[in-house]
Amino acid sequence: MQIETVHVPLGDRAYDVRIGAGLLASAGAEVAPLLSRRKVAVLTDETVARHHLPGLEAGLAAAGIETAALALPAGEGTKGWTQLARATEWLLEQRTERDDLVIALGGGVIGDLAGFAAAILRRGVRFVQIPTTLLAQVDSSVGGKTGINTAQGKNLVGAFHQPALVLADIDLLSTLAPRDFLAGYGEVVKYGLLGDAAFFEWLELNGPALAAGDAGLRQYAVRRSVEMKAGIVTRDETEQGERALLNLGHTFAHALEAATGYGDRLLHGEAVAIGCGLAFDLSARLGLCAQELPGRIGAHLQAMGMKSRLSDIPGPLPEAQGLLALMAQDKKVRAGRIRFVLARGIGESFVAEDVPQEAVKALLDEALSARG
Repeated sequence: MQIETVHVPLGDRAYDVRIGAGLLASAGAEVAPLLSRRKVAVLTDETVARHHLPGLEAGLAAAGIETAALALPAGEGTKGWTQLARATEWLLEQRTERDDLVIALGGGVIGDLAGFAAAILRRGVRFVQIPTTLLAQVDSSVGGKTGINTAQGKNLVGAFHQPALVLADIDLLSTLAPRDFLAGYGEVVKYGLLGDAAFFEWLELNGPALAAGDAGLRQYAVRRSVEMKAGIVTRDETEQGERALLNLGHTFAHALEAATGYGDRLLHGEAVAIGCGLAFDLSARLGLCAQELPGRIGAHLQAMGMKSRLSDIPGPLPEAQGLLALMAQDKKVRAGRIRFVLARGIGESFVAEDVPQEAVKALLDEALSARG
């Protein structure tokens, strides 16, 4: 398979997303044209460092590039003020200059945190995303959203800061635990649901083989997802309109993540998959889409062995009113109104700000009661 390139045409902030096998080993050749001096600072986490940092260092060394690396603790808990401060101070200790490159080697947590550190360091340092998870390859590494979580909610502090390059090495996906891979698949499904019915149908046919390890199918799924996100980001970089569609399922998902403590009880991609199901359930209840669509989506997620319902989340959850209160903290709230991405069909999503709260509460009450 050849390396494929998706270009994100954002004027002087334009960049390429390179997708394929072996990109970690050739990282030096990929990154060298961007460097003013042969030195980079790598931010990663301890788990990723064990698996992939030696390979990246070797790939950079092959092009004569010196590497300094900091491995932060793994997990969503890292994406906060404490580790942001640690990463930023470390970059300053490394004498990282405005013309240098910071490399984010890891999943969405490291990509978001390293990108935000680069955004605020010296008022903006360039960075390269090397996403190591499916979720990061198809979603968080592309589009320039960076940030951290706070006690009040997810991603409430951050900045738009586009990467200079994204290297999505398909080989790295083979090191993921099945649960982590399927969590990322939740974001892949989202792209079909929000804007490409043919892609969703392709996933229904090819999802099991993709999950089982077919590299060609994985590369296509990553490329198609990136193409869709790049197109939306190019048309609406700072989420003034169309880009909000990328939040399909996320209003529910972020509330569920907050309710479960941003931990291993519920991974982000799992929350997104459940949230997409709830968004279609809500759309059907409001008469916007066919009544059988939520069942079709749920059947696919279940066929993939994924969490698809609130009853799949272990441990206690707040009552419906508590989840609604968490939704009210979402950064997408406008004038106190919770925004939802709803759908008229698969591939036909839109942003709604006038959703009756009682309809959302009734949906959540029913879904919570099914937990027993």
